[in-house]
Amino acid sequence: MKIFKILLLIVVLASCKTVKKVATIEQAIDKKDTTQTVVITETPKVDSASIVRGIMMKVLTNNIDFKTFNAKIKIDYESAENSENYTGYLSIIKDSLIFIRIRGSFLGISAEGLQVKISKDSVILVKKVGDKYVQYRTIDYLKEATQIPFDFYTLQDLLIGNPVFMTNNIMSYRDGPQSLSVLMVGDIFKHLISLSTDNFRVMHSKLDDVDIQRNRTCAISFSNYQPMGTYQFAAQRKIVVAEKSKLDINLDFKELSLNEPLKYAFEVPKNYKRK
Repeated sequence: MKIFKILLLIVVLASCKTVKKVATIEQAIDKKDTTQTVVITETPKVDSASIVRGIMMKVLTNNIDFKTFNAKIKIDYESAENSENYTGYLSIIKDSLIFIRIRGSFLGISAEGLQVKISKDSVILVKKVGDKYVQYRTIDYLKEATQIPFDFYTLQDLLIGNPVFMTNNIMSYRDGPQSLSVLMVGDIFKHLISLSTDNFRVMHSKLDDVDIQRNRTCAISFSNYQPMGTYQFAAQRKIVVAEKSKLDINLDFKELSLNEPLKYAFEVPKNYKRK
């Protein structure tokens, strides 16, 4: 469980399940209007077709496409009980593998030598310093432990900085002087996404449980966009997760590289004991 807490800190961004067919947003648009604010009460359709279609296509255009990705991440964690910081090293092969290495401590426990390998159907945790061992789990282990609808593609998008939980069930939008907000509602979460009006980059993403009995929320802020190839990457992110307690996480991405050889891949030693 201690090992999972470390993993959870890296992937706590995963507060919803990515809907890959964002392009089907056009199916939810069939009327035209010039009103700045629209609220749908009877059907999940948006009246202002041209405005909303343009918004969502701009968001899709900004999505980062890649073959491989590497980054070093400075992580600051704060809860009611603890305040910690450590360093994560990340490599991704798109749609295939995610590698994570941890350096530092978490909750007073050394995380030195912890490595995580995530595929589309499995999670492997390896401790290579001190009490050496390996754990094998299915991807469902993450869902069960976090009680979050969580899969490989959601985690991949969250780490690369692409928005998640994008659905064609748009309920309302608001056009402001500096930001444009769109509210989408799915089976599990309501998602309010705020975009900058000048370039439609994601500024803020707020997720709330549809089930009000859970009272679970996750707010993610994106800032310090930096050029990465032909894309813009949000190098700083602030995540606030709350349900029964509150968790604040700040992520500072450094040493970014796109479509270059992996820096942190590893294989599981054959002689390690299993836990």
